[in-house]
Amino acid sequence: MLTARSEGFVAGRPDLSETIRRLTAYAAAGADCLFAPGIRNVADIKTIVDAVSPKPVNALVSGNFTTVAEMADIGVRRISVGGALARSAWTGFLESAKEIAELGTFNGLASAIPGIDLDGKFAR
Repeated sequence: MLTARSEGFVAGRPDLSETIRRLTAYAAAGADCLFAPGIRNVADIKTIVDAVSPKPVNALVSGNFTTVAEMADIGVRRISVGGALARSAWTGFLESAKEIAELGTFNGLASAIPGIDLDGKFAR
């Protein structure tokens, strides 16, 4: 599968018209899936989906501006989260480490998944 990317929104050039021009050119050249990371507006993503249809669109969701159901409703066929899951994990790590260092308490560790449960998530 060839996924073609138009990176204006992550490169400081958030031009929706130019993004659509590039994605439609990639589609015409044979790209299988189209991706414009960095767009955080559902209406703009829908505009892209409509412009390149029937080609599938991948959306990057690394914040709380939408839901899986909403992305499906507007026609997004693939969702990426980039490094957001790792950043979320690191946030918990840093908050707990700060609590230990500054307060000498361990309350942040109480919400951690037990090791045996975590192991179960990776069982074959």
